[in-house]
Amino acid sequence: MEFARHTLKEMIAVRKLISFHYFEFAKGYVFEGEQHDFWEFLYVDKGSVEVKADDRTHQLEQGMIIFHKPEEFHTVQVSQQHKPPNLFVLSFECTSPHMVRFENQLIRLGTKERNLLSLLLQEGFHSFEPPYDSSHTHELISNPEAPFASEQVMRNYLEMLLIQLIRQQDEGDLRDASSAARKPASFQTENTEEQMAERMIAFMREHLQEPLKLEQLCKEMHLGKSRLKEIFHSRTGTGPIEYFKQLKIEEAKSLIREQHYNYTEIAAILGYSSIHYFSRDFKKSTGMSPSDYARTAKARVRLDTSSAPKRK
Repeated sequence: MEFARHTLKEMIAVRKLISFHYFEFAKGYVFEGEQHDFWEFLYVDKGSVEVKADDRTHQLEQGMIIFHKPEEFHTVQVSQQHKPPNLFVLSFECTSPHMVRFENQLIRLGTKERNLLSLLLQEGFHSFEPPYDSSHTHELISNPEAPFASEQVMRNYLEMLLIQLIRQQDEGDLRDASSAARKPASFQTENTEEQMAERMIAFMREHLQEPLKLEQLCKEMHLGKSRLKEIFHSRTGTGPIEYFKQLKIEEAKSLIREQHYNYTEIAAILGYSSIHYFSRDFKKSTGMSPSDYARTAKARVRLDTSSAPKRK
């Protein structure tokens, strides 16, 4: 008996990455612009930022992504009115004619797209060696200790993200930046583990100023400790208390870059009983003291502003 071989159709194919960056910018940061012959997207993981694309100016907030088509001149600026952002920037080659669907696109991502983007980001951290936060270093160096097929998995997540966004366009369900409305979740969806983990994280964000205890989270979620930890770990890869501590540190980094508060005030805002405990947790998480982190952020603003490439 003969078997016919069906060649799978390939609508979106990414074979080459140019750069992989994750930035934490302070107020005053200015990237004066560039243009190149490949695609790039910028996603606001936290905070807000101004992006110019040719003659258009956009204000991006958390959860928004913008695509820059080949040869589109684009700039980035963090002004005083912006909350210091965390930005995921990825550039890649894709010659598919369907990429025209992303031209001039500014999109507010939904849960499914954000999850794909998160997986893509984490796989990138596995795939390549740091630094990830240098705007003048673009060479990708493969990590010799990366998990099996890590770069291929990263490519797959990127292609899945692009395909998902095109499908959303076709279904008329693409969330543009001017619309903050979301479809209400069904009863079944609301009770999935994914939604429960999102509710936990949202609760944590609302209580960053408190020393959250596991018992408090269990009471809020109506779950026992074992079940709660099982659900949370399966969705985030870490325990709830460890995740909560990291949220505090991320908020501390943002507050430091805002330059509105001193370290004692930041420690108090985040519910630390003393600046000693705050400094200890901060250094344990980041490898540097709060003051060293502040100096690094200020130095990056000066370096990038003075040496940014000019438009020809």
